[in-house]
Amino acid sequence: MYFLLFPLSLVNRIYPLRLSSQPNGFLLIIGLIVPSSRVPMSYGPIRVSLEMYGSIIAGALQSSLFGKRDKTAKTKDGPRKNKNQRGSFSFQGGMQTLTDTLCKELGNDDLKLNAKVLTLAYSHDGSSPSQNWSITCASNKKTQDVDAVIVTAPLDNVKDIRITKRGTPFTLNFLPEVTYLPLSVLITTFKKENVKRPLEGFGVLVPSKEEQNGFKTLGTLFSSMMFPDRAPSDMHLYTTFIGGTRNRELARASTDELKNIVTSDLRKLLGAEGEPTFVNHFFWSKGFPLYGHNYGSVLEAIDKMEKGLPGFYYAGNHRGGLSVGRAIASGCKAADLVISYLNNASDKTVSDK
Repeated sequence: MYFLLFPLSLVNRIYPLRLSSQPNGFLLIIGLIVPSSRVPMSYGPIRVSLEMYGSIIAGALQSSLFGKRDKTAKTKDGPRKNKNQRGSFSFQGGMQTLTDTLCKELGNDDLKLNAKVLTLAYSHDGSSPSQNWSITCASNKKTQDVDAVIVTAPLDNVKDIRITKRGTPFTLNFLPEVTYLPLSVLITTFKKENVKRPLEGFGVLVPSKEEQNGFKTLGTLFSSMMFPDRAPSDMHLYTTFIGGTRNRELARASTDELKNIVTSDLRKLLGAEGEPTFVNHFFWSKGFPLYGHNYGSVLEAIDKMEKGLPGFYYAGNHRGGLSVGRAIASGCKAADLVISYLNNASDKTVSDK
């Protein structure tokens, strides 16, 4: 077992985890000494530090050193900008603004919702780099020819798709089982006058140990403090998470039961009095994939699937992280790979002629 004590000023500069706004605070890490392969894939920068430098401390010192160097570095156009800025983001109309805008840009002709994919067929014969894939959906049973395929569905759904390669079934029995965690999210509002301890900041995580004190939620985001225009000026809006690995069955509870649980936890944490003035409940039976210690085998299987199917790419929160930002980055990377694939295929066809 090890104990590590880091100044928060250093931690927030290297690993922006939003732990505290106290300038003189410290972060205490308690854990077991394990190889980097045992560190969950979702630990991002901490895992990278272990793989590149052999320890968290060495990685922290290196990052700090290079960070200072980057601040003083200059380019012909002026000071160098930090390309890896991190932080939470949203939109004036909420996160749905992102999907609404994408839908509008694509248009109804190109976007098909609730269309279960039945078959994917790769039939490249060398004559053309385009339209080598055929896709059939359950909604209309019509086959559509496309140049390449990007899949972002959960892996257990991908297994249900009948994939063929030049007429031969391409089995996906090498894909390992992935655990998906159920998650409920409750949006609640309280009048400001009824919240006696309105903590300011990003939000709060509830450690599992607090279950002995009656807490049942995973944590709460202080949404109206994080972003403007999330609630009327006389209201606090909170986003609370229930479920995950800790309480899988509780995630499936009714809205009324979860409202009582959330209200109870917010009463203990923030001194919220009375009933919430607004409640909205979202539930996902497969909220997100669990990045376990053996998740490297999942990534290896995804790579094998892509290598065995030319023009087929997999993206989404199975790669690189669970956040919206990382999912977007995964999609952008897949799009770049498709463009490169089609350009290379086109160049090869021209050279063969």
